[in-house]
Amino acid sequence: MDLINSFTTTLLLTCRDVIPIVLLFGLFQLLIVRQPIPNFKRILVGAIYVLLGLTLFLLGLEKALFPLGKIMAAQLSDPVFLQGSKDTVDLLDWTNYGWVYLFAAMIGFATTIAEPSLIAVAYKAKEVSGGTINDWGLRITVAIGVSIGISLGTFRIVTGTPLYIYIMAGYVIVIIQTIFAPKVLTALAYDSGGVTTSTVTVPIVAALGLGLSAAVPGRNPAIDGFGLIAFASLFPIITVLGYAQYAHWAATRPMKKQRGE
Repeated sequence: MDLINSFTTTLLLTCRDVIPIVLLFGLFQLLIVRQPIPNFKRILVGAIYVLLGLTLFLLGLEKALFPLGKIMAAQLSDPVFLQGSKDTVDLLDWTNYGWVYLFAAMIGFATTIAEPSLIAVAYKAKEVSGGTINDWGLRITVAIGVSIGISLGTFRIVTGTPLYIYIMAGYVIVIIQTIFAPKVLTALAYDSGGVTTSTVTVPIVAALGLGLSAAVPGRNPAIDGFGLIAFASLFPIITVLGYAQYAHWAATRPMKKQRGE
């Protein structure tokens, strides 16, 4: 009964959130374009699928993904797990959280590989480049960036260091890379940082950050628990630009050798 009530409530809230989008497209089509909506029945069925899908997804976040992230963070930072005893472990020593960093890296990689937004961008990048850009190569490169970023983000939570230091340093690196990276991949690299923070990655990463900050002594979830998503957006830009620089260097190296440079 509780599940039915939760589903009904979430469905009504989802309808409320989707109504402005429906009104926007509908009024624009009827008042500005002044054309009948093509394939109206198919669009209506698709809209119903979207409503049901969003409802089930939001319900799944509340019932499974958020609690799972918190549970995993609490278990990985438990003193008994870290050192086998509550009395001997120093919970403020960042070196005791190696499993947390590894788990964060693996979660970042796995969720990014499964991210629908990234799959769509990688597919389109391969299509418009005529196959020059490999879709799997792009997805793996972005996933490595998210993996590094989330792992470093959990290190920041454990140590309690200010978020802005990491973000400022990261964007300095991005600016320098942008100057030297091939221009053909610069815009794609920036987009790759945005599409990682979507339906799969955000709920799990946010739950991990909040759960870890609640488990580490002296950390405030409202202050330290957020920020992992910023890492997940920043570091893919660095890895994609880095991959572009390496690919450009590898392609031009034989030519330079022939010229004796």
